[in-house]
Amino acid sequence: MVFPYFVYVVLCEGDTYYTGHAKDVEKRIRQHLNGGGARYTRMHKPKRLVYVEEFATRRAAMKREKEIKRLSHDEKRKLATSNLSVCSEII
Repeated sequence: MVFPYFVYVVLCEGDTYYTGHAKDVEKRIRQHLNGGGARYTRMHKPKRLVYVEEFATRRAAMKREKEIKRLSHDEKRKLATSNLSVCSEII
């Protein structure tokens, strides 16, 4: 059985975005909320999961993560609003 990888974007305090990749998005979001994981989310508290995209391989997920990280703030906002149906409140 092949387990998918995910790229996710979290809206953080200060209207900033954090982008990451994980096998288990829910578990990773819990880590961020509990002060673990990325230094960025320890400094900028996560408010809401705003985007999730699934990939068959870690390599593909990491490539997409880099692409998203290069987007402007407005482009990330547009991406987030295009995906609202699959995301949920995490606060």
